[in-house]
Amino acid sequence: MFKKIFIRCFGILFLTLAMGGRILAQAPGQTLPQSRADLEKERATIQKEMADLEKTLSETHRNKRENLGQLALLQRRLRLRESAIRNMNAQINAIQGDMNESWREIIKLKAELDTLRVQYSQSIVFAYKNRSSYDFLNFIFSATSFNDALRRIEYLKSYRAYREERAANIVRTQQLLQGKIDGLKVTRVEKEEAIKKQSKERSMLEDEKREKDAVVTRLQSQEKELKKEMVAKQRQDAKLSSAISAVIRRATAAAAKENARKNAEAAASAARTGREEEVSPATLNTVKSGAKTVFSDDADVHLTGDFERNRGRLPWPVSGTISMAFGPHEYIKGIIHNNLGVTIDVQAGAAVKAVFAGEIQAIFNVGDVQAVMVRHGRYFTTYSNLTTVSVTKGEHITTGQILGRVGDVAQLEFAISNEKGTMLDPERWLKR
Repeated sequence: MFKKIFIRCFGILFLTLAMGGRILAQAPGQTLPQSRADLEKERATIQKEMADLEKTLSETHRNKRENLGQLALLQRRLRLRESAIRNMNAQINAIQGDMNESWREIIKLKAELDTLRVQYSQSIVFAYKNRSSYDFLNFIFSATSFNDALRRIEYLKSYRAYREERAANIVRTQQLLQGKIDGLKVTRVEKEEAIKKQSKERSMLEDEKREKDAVVTRLQSQEKELKKEMVAKQRQDAKLSSAISAVIRRATAAAAKENARKNAEAAASAARTGREEEVSPATLNTVKSGAKTVFSDDADVHLTGDFERNRGRLPWPVSGTISMAFGPHEYIKGIIHNNLGVTIDVQAGAAVKAVFAGEIQAIFNVGDVQAVMVRHGRYFTTYSNLTTVSVTKGEHITTGQILGRVGDVAQLEFAISNEKGTMLDPERWLKR
C-alpha cells in the first residue's frame, strides 16, 4: 500500500516541479521586439527631418513668392508625411502582434494555473486522508533496512517541500498572469495612442495636400517664368554633368595609363630575371570583389570597400533640407526636371564638408560658381554651387574636412557617381 502511495506522490511531484520549471523559465517582463525599437527610431528620424523641412518652408514663406523650390519642399513634406503614416501603421500592427502574443500567454498561464490548483487540492486531500502519525510511523518502521528507513524519511521531507513548492508555484503563476494582464492593458493604451497619432497624421496630410494644390494653382499662373527658371537650372546641371563626365574620363584614362606602365615594368623585370610567367593587366585591374576597374591599387581597393560599406551611413555634406530629390520629377504639369544629384537648401555661406576620405580629383567652374570633385577609390562625390574653395587638386582629405562654402544661391548640388559615370541616388548613401 505504501509503495503505491510513494509512486503516486512521486509522480505528482515530478509533474508539478516540471511545470513549475517552465513557469520559472518565463521572464515576468517581456522586452519589446527589436522591430518596435526600429520603428520608433525611424519615426524619430522622420520627425526630425520634418522639423528641418518646416523650418526651411517657413523661410521660403517669408519671401512671399512661390517657386519650384518651395513646391519641391511641399512635395517632399507630403512624402515624409506618408512615410510617417506608414510608420504608424507598422507600429500599430506590431502592437497588435504583441497583444495577440500576450493573449496567448494569458490563456496558457490560466490553463497551467488551473492544473496547479487541481494538483495542489489533490495533494491536500491526500495529506488529509493520510494525516495519522501512525500511518507515517508505520511507513518508516516497515522499512526492510536502516538505509531504507532513512530514504523514506527523506522522501517524506521531500514531499512536504514539494507541497510547499506547489503552493509557491501557484502564487508565482498568479503574479505572472496578473503581470501579463497589466501589460496587456498598457499595450492597449499604446495602441489607442498610436491610432490617435495616425489619425492626426492623416488629417495633417490632407491639409498639406490642399496647401500644395493651392501652390500648384498659383504656380501654373506663372508657368512662363517658371519654365525660364527651370531651363536655367537644367543648363547649369548640364554643364555640371558634362564636367563630371570629363573629370571621370580623365581620371580613368590616367589610371589606365599608370596600370599599363606598371605592367610594362613588371614584364621587363620578369624578362630580366628569366621568369617565364607573364603579368596580365587583368591581374592589376581586378578588385577583390571580382569587378574589374582601373582603380585597382591596394589603396583604391581599400578605399572603395570602405566607401561601399558606409552606404546609408555617410554624413551629410551640409546641414540643410533636400528641396529637389534625385532623378526625374514633374513639379507642375509640363515642367519636368531630371536631377543628377540632390539639391540641398542651406544658409548662404554654409560650410561644405567631405562625406568621406579621399583625394581631390578636380576643382572647376560651373558658370559663375565652383565645384569640387573628390575620388573615393572608384567612386566620386561632387559638391557644386560653392563660392569659395578650401582645398587643392591632388590633396588627400579626411571625412568631415571643409571643402568650401555655399554661395548666395543658398543651395548645394551634391552628386555621387561611379567610375563609369553612372549617377547614384545620394539619399541611399547619406545617413538618415
